[in-house]
Parts: sequence; C-alpha cells; structure tokens
Amino acid sequence: MRILFITQKVDKDDDVLGVYHRWIEKLAEKAQKINVICLYRGRVELPENVRVFSLGKEGGHSRLKYLFNFYKFIWRLRKDYDKVFVHMNPEYIVLGGKFWKFWGKKIYFWYNHPLGSLKARIAIMFSKVVFYTSPSAFAARYKKALQMPVGIDAGMFRRISEIQKKKNSILCIGRISPIKYLDILIDAALALDNKNIDFILTIAGSPSKQNEYEYQEKIKKQAEPLVRKGKIFFIGSVPNYKAPELHNAHEICVNLTPSGSFDKTIVEAMACESLVVASNDAIADILPQSLRFREKDALDLTRALADAFRLSDEEKRNYGIKFRAYVMAKHDLNMLVTKLTKVLG
Repeated sequence: MRILFITQKVDKDDDVLGVYHRWIEKLAEKAQKINVICLYRGRVELPENVRVFSLGKEGGHSRLKYLFNFYKFIWRLRKDYDKVFVHMNPEYIVLGGKFWKFWGKKIYFWYNHPLGSLKARIAIMFSKVVFYTSPSAFAARYKKALQMPVGIDAGMFRRISEIQKKKNSILCIGRISPIKYLDILIDAALALDNKNIDFILTIAGSPSKQNEYEYQEKIKKQAEPLVRKGKIFFIGSVPNYKAPELHNAHEICVNLTPSGSFDKTIVEAMACESLVVASNDAIADILPQSLRFREKDALDLTRALADAFRLSDEEKRNYGIKFRAYVMAKHDLNMLVTKLTKVLG
C-alpha cells in the first residue's frame, strides 16, 4: 500500500488529535509508504516510511497559502501514492476529488458525524468507501459505508494498578466546546452538591476556536461555587498519551457528546476499566441502563451519576472488566488497522 493520508493535525502531544499520530504509526507497519498532509504539524515521531507535509497553520500561513500548498503536495506526490485516505475533513475531497479520480487514485473517507453537509455529500460521492463508527452517523445510510472500530491503543489505555481510583471521582476529558454540553454536566454537579452527595469532578481539556473560549468562560463562571468548594477542577489539556493516568485516577468518565458521533474518550475510559456514564446510543449494547441518561437532561444525568456512586466496589470492578473486554473485542487499534488494511489493500 502507498497511501496519501490527509488529516487535520499530526501532533503526538495534542490532547484530542494525538491519537491519530498512533494510527499513522500502526498503519505504517502494514504500508509500503505513507505520505501525510495535515493542516498543522506538531511533534512527530513516525517510522522512516512516513513523511509529513504541513499546509502551514503552525507557521501562521493564510488560507490562500494553505490552498496553494495542498495542490502543490497532491501534485508533487502523485507518483508516490495509489490510495487517498481522508480523515473527517470533507473539504479536502471537494478540492482534490476530481484530480484524484482523473489520476486513477481510489479515495477513502472517514466521516463519523451526525450531520451531513453539502461538502460531506460531495466527498462521499467521490469516495469508494466511507468509514464510520457510530450507527447513528450520517454516513451509515450509504451502501458504500463500512462501520469500523474506534481504534484505541489498548496497550496504552489499560488499568494501572499502581494508581488508585478516588472514590466518587468523575472525569470529563476532551475539547471544551458547546457540542460537549459541559454546562449540562455542571448543572448536574450543582444538583449533586445540593443533595449533599460527596464527589470531585475533573474537567480536562481546552478550547480551540473563539466561540469555544467564550463558552469556557461561561462554564467556569457557572462552576465557580463548586470550584471554591474544591469539588470541580479545570486542569486544561492533557496529551493523549498521558490520558490513561487520568482515567486510572477516576472512578467514572462522563461523556455528553450526542449520538451520531462516537467520542473516543468513552472507549479509552472503558479500556482503563473505568465506569462510563453517557447518553450515546453507540454503546447501548454494553452500557447498563442505570449508567445511561437522556441527552441534554441534567436531572437524568444527576440520577445516573448517583446510581454509579451507589455501586459496590465489586460491582465497579466487574463492570470495569466487562468494559475492557468489550474494547478488546470491538474497538482495539490493531483490529482497526487490520480492517483498514483489508479495505485499502
């Protein structure tokens, strides 16, 4: 396989997108050559058969320069790849699809999002296969769609016995954004506090867009009473490779991402044998009803968290073992790479 892999960011230290550095690393074990085009390049530690080309966001280039670099790279590298794998960003297929088709390059598109924009529809039209993970994803409706594992490195995300999980500790990890509905989580935390239920909540993550910075200020103000009490902690972003330590220090990982997306942090938490409290229907087959809640419903989330707190230590351990077994059976990174190799090969 000679692959052109196009993604938003290649940075081993990134809190959200660092996981895809590991994807490329593992895929390189099966491929002859991988050329990566990304919008932003950070710290990269990849095998010799991988080259990374940045459109220049880390250097502050203009959008016009991004466009120039994109066309420069796909043209200059055209004899070095046979397949194009675009991760999540349909605009790259909109821009390059007709050229790749003309050059005889097969296009594969990873799109796991609940909504389908015009760009996404065009990108799917150009693609030979579109991959998704959530059964509620927009792409799932297409005949050319193929459901895939989430792709978690279960060797890295595992139970670390040296780290003790704090009782009634909750972790919410990921980008700080309105789509994550952290305001609902804080409402639930305030309700738990009003019921005199003891807990701590760690929010790990940072914003990346202007509206997200405004949202962060809003939720920090909302959480201020519990921050003063030492019940809520905002710790900023954490590199993906350090996330296992956080999961291992907390009993519960809560996730409010709506159905249609399948947030990888859910599976990372399960791999670390943590309890998961979520509303996402992608895990309806593994998550007990008591740990699920109605989307955007703070009262039901409060109930689910309280139910999780009431579980005995043995019940928590048993759920943790069951959740890790689920990850190993359905969402391990090695399984993802094997499936991708079969399709791309």
